Amino acid sequence: MIIFGTKGYLYQLAILTLVCGQCGNPAAHTLRKRVTKFTLFFVPLFPISTKYLTQCTFCGAEQKVTGEQAEQLQSQSTSGPSGQAHGQPQQHDRF
Repeated sequence: MIIFGTKGYLYQLAILTLVCGQCGNPAAHTLRKRVTKFTLFFVPLFPISTKYLTQCTFCGAEQKVTGEQAEQLQSQSTSGPSGQAHGQPQQHDRF
């Protein structure tokens, strides 16, 4: 018997102040990295997919960004005075 599946990890990379494309308010946005890994016998082995997104803290709208855009936003946040970086990962199981 072989047990396999996927497990999702969510990393908060930075908190940015941006104007939301959905609600139009200048609000804090979290920059997140979502990694889905293949698991074998409950051991995560390798990443299957990696996605980057921002989420508005005012209205909750999420927007996908590319890896390049995420790197640019993260470098802007670390050079800015209000940027926070490298949060703790959160695990999310997928069935």
